Amino acid sequence: MTTPNKTPPGADPKQLERTGTVREIGSQAVWSLSSCKPGFGVDQLRDDNLETYWQSDGSQPRLVNIQFRRKNPVKTLYIYVDYKSDESYTPSKISVRVGNNFHNFQEIRQLELEPSSWIHVLLRDNHKKPTRMFMIHIAILANHPNGRDTHMRQIKIYTPLEESSIGKFPRCTTIDFMMYPSIR
Repeated sequence: MTTPNKTPPGADPKQLERTGTVREIGSQAVWSLSSCKPGFGVDQLRDDNLETYWQSDGSQPRLVNIQFRRKNPVKTLYIYVDYKSDESYTPSKISVRVGNNFHNFQEIRQLELEPSSWIHVLLRDNHKKPTRMFMIHIAILANHPNGRDTHMRQIKIYTPLEESSIGKFPRCTTIDFMMYPSIR
């Protein structure tokens, strides 16, 4: 059992993106959920709004499947859940699995959550390099006080930025510079 790495209270994973070392690749994936209530699905899970959430509906298991078109190196997975707002809907135990298709998932981490902010999960191989995969599978194994349905507020997926083949360029970390990455 692994304890998740907790970001400082109020820390936003977008700060990691502003360092210029990673980028969020969740928009390149096809997302599917085991179930959801109408109006509480993938769009709310990916809308960058911590007030909205995915809510499962019905029987277990409660799953989030993230499938990429090509094999991607994934460095960090960020999950935002909020026990203060969601109480028994908050996951207390999750399993993060990766693979190349639905039939060969391998569990990377099983986490016991005590969340009130962003939780980050490092996805590294045996050589401490980002894990390369086609799919990520997040299974909610249990909720706080045995809640039935689940609320998950946000999921972000980060890959390391590759060095330019032309040469090394200085990292641009201000918002103004990050608006024009193709000019660099």
